[in-house]
Formats: sequence, C-alpha cells, structure tokens
Amino acid sequence: MLRQSAQNSAMTISNNRIDRSIIENSQFQINGTFDSDFAIRTMASQGFSVPLYRETLKQQMLLSQLANAYSSSAFVTDVELERIAGLSAQTRDFRYLSIPLGTRTLGTAITDAEIQAYYDDNQENFTQPETVSVRYVMLDKNAITEEIELDEALIRAQYETEREAFEGSAEKRASHILFEVGGDFTEAQALELAATAKQRLDAGEDFGAVALDMSTDAISAEDGGDIGYTDGSAFPEAIEEALEVLALNEISGPVVSEFGVHIVMLTEDSENVFQSYEEVAERIERELKSSEIELIYAERLEDLSNLAFETGDLQTISEELDMNVLISGAFGRTGGTGIFSSQALIAAAFSEEVLLEGNNSEVIELNPSQAVVMNVLEFTEATILPLEEVEPEIAVILRTEMERQAVQDLSDQILTAIENGDSIEQLLADNELEWLTEQGSARVDASVNREILSRVFAMSLPEADTPAYGNLVLSNDTAVIVELNSINTGSIETLAQIDRENMVSSMISDLGNSDFQAYMSNLQQSADIESSILDEAPL
Repeated sequence: MLRQSAQNSAMTISNNRIDRSIIENSQFQINGTFDSDFAIRTMASQGFSVPLYRETLKQQMLLSQLANAYSSSAFVTDVELERIAGLSAQTRDFRYLSIPLGTRTLGTAITDAEIQAYYDDNQENFTQPETVSVRYVMLDKNAITEEIELDEALIRAQYETEREAFEGSAEKRASHILFEVGGDFTEAQALELAATAKQRLDAGEDFGAVALDMSTDAISAEDGGDIGYTDGSAFPEAIEEALEVLALNEISGPVVSEFGVHIVMLTEDSENVFQSYEEVAERIERELKSSEIELIYAERLEDLSNLAFETGDLQTISEELDMNVLISGAFGRTGGTGIFSSQALIAAAFSEEVLLEGNNSEVIELNPSQAVVMNVLEFTEATILPLEEVEPEIAVILRTEMERQAVQDLSDQILTAIENGDSIEQLLADNELEWLTEQGSARVDASVNREILSRVFAMSLPEADTPAYGNLVLSNDTAVIVELNSINTGSIETLAQIDRENMVSSMISDLGNSDFQAYMSNLQQSADIESSILDEAPL
C-alpha cells in the first residue's frame, strides 16, 4: 500500500541517487574507498544480483522518502515547546536522609534456636547437588600431529605433481568507460559518445576523470573506471578480445558488447611466474600433514565409535587405540571446568544409559579436533549439608535480616515523628544521621543517586508551600527519607542552544512519526486488499 501511495504521489528515486547510496555504503568499501568488485561480491553473498539490489534499494528509499515527507512537514508551536520545556527542564529542591545497614543489632545475640529454625525452614537452600566423576579416553588431533613426520622426498614428489597449481595466474586488470545502450542512448549515439571520450583521452585527459564525467557505469566511474581482474573469461568476449591486443596502459577504440559501448584501458598485466620449491615447500608440507591428520583422525574416530559400542569398558579401547584412560574430578549438572563444561558431555554423563545402566557413552565430539568416550566412575547423590557446616552462613543471613528490619524501623520512626510535627534532631544525633541538601537538581543529575531522583520526581508538592515527604529502600538496602521543598518549572529560555535544538528536533520527529502512523492506519482502513497465491514451480 505504501509503495502504491508513493507511486500515486509521483515520487521517484533517480539512478544517480541510488548510485551515490551504493558508493557511500561502508559495507562496499575497503579502507574507506568504494571497491566495485568487493561490492558485487558482497551483494552476491547476501543473495542479490546488482540489478536486484538496486531495485530493492530503490523501493526502500522510496518508502523512506514517503515517511520523510511527513516528518519534514511536522512543526511545533511555541506554546507546545514551552510546555514540554517546563516539564523536561524542571528542577527540584530537596534534602534526604540515608540510613544504611550498620551494626545497630550487634548487641542482640542470635540464638542457636533461631539458627536451627532457619535451617529447618530452608533446607532446600543448603544442599550439596548430585555429582559424578568419570573415566574417559580422548581422541585429540594435536596428539596425532606429533606422530607425523614427512620425508622430504614425499614433499618433492607432491611439488612435481602439483607444479601447475603453484604457478602464478596470468591476469589482466582493466578500466572502462561505458555508454549503456537501450536506456538513454541508441547504439549509434553511444558510439558517438565513445568517440568523443576517446578524443578527450587522446588529447591527454585522465582516464578516471573522463570516466567520472561521461560513463553511465557510475559505480566503476567512482573508482577511475576500474572493473577489476580477468583470467580471460570474466568480461564480455568483446572486451576480452580488446584486452588481448592492448599494451599496458593502452586505450582501445569503441568496443561493442551486450552491455553497450566501452572504451577500455589495460591497467595491469601479470605474466605466469613459476614458483620455486623453496617458496612452496613449507606450504606443501603443511597441507600434506593436515590431510594425513584428517585421515588418521577420521579412521580413529570410527574405530573409537565402534569399540565404545562393542565393549563394556574403556580398557579395551585404551589397548586397541593406544589411548590413556583418564579420570575426571567430580562435577554436577551445571558442569565443571575445561572439557567438563561441555553441555553434550554433561548430558551424556547424567544420561540413563551411562549413569544408571553403566554403559560407555557414545562418542562425544567436543569440537572438530577432540572427541571423548566415557563411563561413570562414581556418583554421589544430592545431600543436605549438615547444620554445623552452614551455621556461619545462616548467622550472617539472620544478622542481615535483623539489620534490614532495624533500618526500616528507624526510618518509620523518623517519618512518623516528622508527620506528627515532633522534633527529630535528637533521633538523628543518636544515630549519627544528617540531612543532605540538593538545590536545583534536574531529572538527570550524576551527583545524586538515580533511585532517589526517580522518587523525588514522582512526588507532588502539597499546597501552602509545605514540604512533602516520601521514603524508599535502595537496591543496597539503604533506607532513604526524602523531603521535597520546591518544584522549579523549566523554561525554554533556560535551555542551552544545543538542548533547545535537540528538543525541537525530537518533538518534530515524534509528531511526524505520529502523523505517518495515522496515515498508514487510514490507508489500511480505506484500501481494498486482494490476496493472491502464486503458483510456484517445484525446485
């Protein structure tokens, strides 16, 4: 619907704008510079051909243009601006008391009966989870690597066999100036323009400058006309034939292909360069070793899998495959360290087949280089820890709860006294508390705790200019009493210029988005929508 609306409104996106968007897209750049070859490869990796990408981008830009038409037409009045500024730039004068956890209850002993009662009521919090320790054998590519030694004769034989693979490829690099046929130009017009371009080049003008000025291939024109490398098959046949007869940096006359008329320049020409044995011996050795390791690992992995199924213990596997039987430490269902943090290994260790039936596990491939087979050595059921082991922990829990309650009681006592009009000076002195005053604090103030600010700005000031009181408990269990003394209405005049501009921009954006949402809603309500299912040929 939006696309139809944009078309009905005669909105369009020029090819120039699409080209510019592609050229400026950082995902098509190398070191900050647009690269046409890289752009084409990137588009292909995302499932796009160049024409499909351009069309998709055009539709996106068209819809964005429609949305921008609404956002750019929105405006705010001075009254609205002042009202929002009054709220957003508002400040508040207040003071507050902080009552942190402390040592107020140290004089009160925690009895054995209290500890016992807490232990009895919360035993689920004092359990030792079930654990298992296992015997295991590990197949490791790194260990196989140490077994392999290659004879130099084998490396030389492989070098001779693959000599052609180590010859540098003959490649040519080209730039072009394209005059596309079928759009704005006929072939005759394109040939005439190509002749003009050739005249300018023959007169000494820079190829990249002429490409930028005349070429209809805007993407390559931004890169001096560069269209990348060819091994003799990458470009249209007419261009390949032209490159075959050009000397380095020589420029062709008009060349006609299925894309239009080109002026072509050969910019690089690399001949075959034979690589010596010394240059490639290390790479050949590395590749031969890697192939041998993969082969041995695959064979042993298959043997390990068969033996794990056929035998009931690891000793046979150890003897057959010359692998050490190792023993793990105890670990629970949340895992342990190293390989025992693997979810696949943990699941296997606690599986019915391994844990209850006592069988070997199947081969567990931890990663592409390591595989394990294991069985259970020892299983320990979950147990409740004895009281004497957790008594210190319970004492800390109970003391903390007592301190929280003491802080809350003191906060309630102070707040009640304030509400009754009683003096709290002695109460504050006895508890070493004092008011902290904040004048003109904004909604965002790095010098004041955010939880306190949030509470302050949620409060309303009573009539008759009397203070308002509130309380809260911070995330660190500190109790806070707040006294709000005044609310200072903000003004657009008090805002810095940049803040004022940001506020206007934000309001316009919000209004524009609101208008656009209303427009889309109206389109949906008034549109006649027809659904159709297209027949798709089977893949």
